[in-house]
Amino acid sequence: MPALQPVRGTQDLLPEEQRRHRAVIETARRIAERYGFQEISTPIFEFTEVFARPIGETSDIVTKEMYSFADRGGDEVTLRPEYTAGIVRAIISNGLTQNLPLKFFAAGPMFRYERPQKGRFRQFHQIDIELIGVAQPQADIEVIALGADILEALGVLERTVLELNTLGDASSRQAYRQALVAYYTEHRARLSEDSLARLERNPLRILDSKDEGDKRVNAGAPSFADYLTPEARAFFDAVRAGLDRLGISYRVSPRLVRGLDYYCHTAFEFVTTDLGAQGTVLGGGRYDGLMSLMGGPETPGVGWAAGIERLAALMHEPGAPPRPIAVIPMGEQGEGEAMKLAHRLRHAGYVVDLGYSGNLKKRMERANKINARAAVILGEDELRRNAASLRDLDTREQIEVPLAELEHRLARFQS
Repeated sequence: MPALQPVRGTQDLLPEEQRRHRAVIETARRIAERYGFQEISTPIFEFTEVFARPIGETSDIVTKEMYSFADRGGDEVTLRPEYTAGIVRAIISNGLTQNLPLKFFAAGPMFRYERPQKGRFRQFHQIDIELIGVAQPQADIEVIALGADILEALGVLERTVLELNTLGDASSRQAYRQALVAYYTEHRARLSEDSLARLERNPLRILDSKDEGDKRVNAGAPSFADYLTPEARAFFDAVRAGLDRLGISYRVSPRLVRGLDYYCHTAFEFVTTDLGAQGTVLGGGRYDGLMSLMGGPETPGVGWAAGIERLAALMHEPGAPPRPIAVIPMGEQGEGEAMKLAHRLRHAGYVVDLGYSGNLKKRMERANKINARAAVILGEDELRRNAASLRDLDTREQIEVPLAELEHRLARFQS
């Protein structure tokens, strides 16, 4: 193993990449606040049951991808692979079901042990939206609209397609599941090993298989639309009508599924081909059965998550960071005054870089290297006159300015 290298599937977010990540989070946070969503933060690790119960003990995420371990007290804990289960746990733990509806925004790292590839890491980051306690289709419309607004603000929306489907209600789902099992049982010999295993556990997931043989079998599979109850059909019609009213375009995708029984009604993904193979940028859906599965009261919910790494790769270049003011002291007296002046300018709202050592030439080289907008030079001669030399580093113009007027004179250099 190479010494001093990051673990496979992780990455260092150096300042430029961190700036893009921060732009994604701050943009999403700002727009989520306009919709009335409040920020929440849950622990990075939880008791394993928090994730294993809703995700499914036999799912690939639980059996192959979760980072689970026994801590020193013997408790089985897991680094979170997704946000929703932890947020639902927080709602139950804190008795928040008395305050419905709840609208939460979150952002942070997730952990899954899977094959690293472009836009996919073992430690990755997500923004997350959850709207809890609203059974009406207006909630689905609102969270999709919020996602679209965030993607638009990041300059990503035009590079994605919104795929939309209905998973129906419990009755629809049960009838469709039976139809799928009957159909796939007739074609067992043509199914992949993964799909044969899914046939026993969650046959809907076969519809989402990437295996070419499975795709050929899926071409003749029954359509969910033929098994929707009138109530489920009306719900989906209302979601589509709402998106139409808001001018949010979409494509109905019958093969867009969720394999777990607590999902129902709306499923959606904003997908792109700009990251190589078609990939999901933002995806979610309705999960009315999750709260009760985790031990809480029957409570509807709908939400989505989006990968920050993928959004950062797709987004327009964020605005450049503000160019600093370089404070350059010369001599012992200048060193003492420079610390005071830098402190004063920072309190006045300026980004200030304070040189620590070197002659004037070395310090000016650093000022240019960090793309400083101006330099404030504190030499002994200037300080005797209670002044400083102010140099415009773009035009090279230099003037002497009284120290008392520095904030005012620097205003034109703020960016």
